[in-house]
Amino acid sequence: MQTFRPTEPVDILLIEDNPGDIRLTEEAFKSALNEVRFQIATDGEEAVRFLHECEQDDDQPCPDLILLDLNLPRLDGFSILEMLKDDFDHPSPPVLVLSSSTAREDIVKSYERAANAYLTKPDSPDEFDSMVRAVEDFWIESVQHPPIEF
Repeated sequence: MQTFRPTEPVDILLIEDNPGDIRLTEEAFKSALNEVRFQIATDGEEAVRFLHECEQDDDQPCPDLILLDLNLPRLDGFSILEMLKDDFDHPSPPVLVLSSSTAREDIVKSYERAANAYLTKPDSPDEFDSMVRAVEDFWIESVQHPPIEF
């Protein structure tokens, strides 16, 4: 079976306040088969501002995928999920919650707010690499996403 390969770089919005986790994520995606460009938002308000700008400005690339931490300064990940579900005229890109929390209530609350997946942050760089390969295989190469303009 032949897999889909994007012809342009994949734009990922990483919403994360921990510099170490940002670095681990970027490093893990360097080994990805597809070219990836990151936009980083280090707090919830910055992320919301970026998402509203890309929705209103055709020159601003909108993300193809969002990696979202839940525990953020100024506006938490649950609020961002609610905003994505309620405030946009079209479906948001897939949102993968990437959290250190394994609490059942965080998982349930994320899916209730339309997260597409809930991933627990790996403990080691090797586990991070494995998770990124799984994300790439499924969310970048296999899944059919709705077109942005419909």
